[in-house]
Amino acid sequence: MKKDHRRDALFLTLSGIFLTSLVLGNVIGTTKFVTIFSLELPSWLEALTPELIRNGSIYTMSVPAGVVAYPFTFLATDLISELFGRKRAQMLVWVGFGMNVFMLLLMSINHWLPNSVGVSGGLDLFEGVYQFMVGNTIASMIAYLIAQSVDVRLYHFWKRLTKGKHLWLRNNASTTVSQLVDSTAIITILYIAGNLDDAIDDAGAVIILILNSYLFKFFFALFDTPLMYLGVRLLKNYDEDRIE
Repeated sequence: MKKDHRRDALFLTLSGIFLTSLVLGNVIGTTKFVTIFSLELPSWLEALTPELIRNGSIYTMSVPAGVVAYPFTFLATDLISELFGRKRAQMLVWVGFGMNVFMLLLMSINHWLPNSVGVSGGLDLFEGVYQFMVGNTIASMIAYLIAQSVDVRLYHFWKRLTKGKHLWLRNNASTTVSQLVDSTAIITILYIAGNLDDAIDDAGAVIILILNSYLFKFFFALFDTPLMYLGVRLLKNYDEDRIE
């Protein structure tokens, strides 16, 4: 395979990871909350942890299932930013926005079309997913457009400031800030839209969800730093068509 073709394949692969993670995250959204881990806090850490986000000495990280997919979008855009430039990364952000609109349109058409009685095997399941997906997608599209644009711009701000050095700094400094923006925006919008469980009925519960969602994304951002270095090292020979 020629280098130009391999470079194209790399961009399409990273774009595919980005779009798959984005769309999947919106489809499953808040249909299920998953427990990442639970732990009993030692006394010194319990004293430092606000009561709002723990149950006595027990801290449980519970996040929407869609959140598990979402951090991969930031890894993909950071790699594209590094290897192909800011304009390519920003273009992918807009493509992702368009794909969300397209997905919502397709799902809505299927929702509006009459059901074939006696044939459908999971009508209630489809309608349940659709009802959740509409709110999730609209909330996610607003939060996503803001957060991903912040991520791309901050990434290149830090890259210019450090003159292309300290990859770890621009990777983490852009991702951790943009993911805080995303977590705050999407959970708040879903709460206002009534797309969360009835038990989430006050600002305190919303803050817990925001903090849990952000902490998961924050730790993933730290974890993806070695992946970022590895990706740049392995793939840097395929960035000759960089568009700044």
